[in-house]
Amino acid sequence: MQVKRFGVSLENELLKSLDQLVIKHKFPNRSQAIRYLINKNIVEDKWEDNEDVAGAIVLVYDHHKRDLQNKSTDLQHDYHDLILSVQHVHLDHDNCLETIAVKGKATKLKNLADRLIALKGIKHGQLVMSTP
Repeated sequence: MQVKRFGVSLENELLKSLDQLVIKHKFPNRSQAIRYLINKNIVEDKWEDNEDVAGAIVLVYDHHKRDLQNKSTDLQHDYHDLILSVQHVHLDHDNCLETIAVKGKATKLKNLADRLIALKGIKHGQLVMSTP
């Protein structure tokens, strides 16, 4: 990958904010922070434009909740074309964590995630999307 150098002019307050971002995220330098911000905005634009994205849906739930796993599995089968893999982890006697790797149009992934997170018994859920 070829790297191009260019100059950036920033107001003092904006530069201070950039330096705080570098510290907060433990970036090695300002350039890496700027790369991060650019990529983050590119991914968000892809979400908004309903482009193909990849990501993960993370769910935490009580596996004792009646019929929750069946409903989740049925819903996942409805979206089988978006799901790449599913990992199921037992956190403790009652709680499970499921990570669902997904790829497809952003709105479809959001719809799947919203429907899964809305299931009764889901304690926490989140969709993380990135470029494929």
